[in-house]
Amino acid sequence: MLAKKQTFQTIDEYVKTFPKDIQKILGTVRQAIKKSAPKAQEAISYQIPTFRLNGNLVHFAAFKNHIGLYPGSEAIRVFKKEISSYKSSKGAIQFPIDNSMQLSLISKIVKYRVNVNSAKNSKKKK
Repeated sequence: MLAKKQTFQTIDEYVKTFPKDIQKILGTVRQAIKKSAPKAQEAISYQIPTFRLNGNLVHFAAFKNHIGLYPGSEAIRVFKKEISSYKSSKGAIQFPIDNSMQLSLISKIVKYRVNVNSAKNSKKKK
């Protein structure tokens, strides 16, 4: 959907490059992630919105027909049954734009990632 390759410094800059209806969807996904991981920091990584908490937590991005959520391969395996009705790959889930975003599922996945990253951080401190 992006006309030319752009470099973003913030999630707001990224979101503003999309039509208003897609901006709204991206905003709801962003808020669901923030609510599920309130201590996470927003960033841009790989030129897409990213949340970090003790390392990368989750990425998301808009495409022509879907919103991609990138929680990593472990989360994809753990939530295999819940995401079975969506197109997915080793580390990504595609939520169709023409359907309502599954915010409760996104929240569950993000909370899972918070727990995983927190556990890894606790092990590093010992």
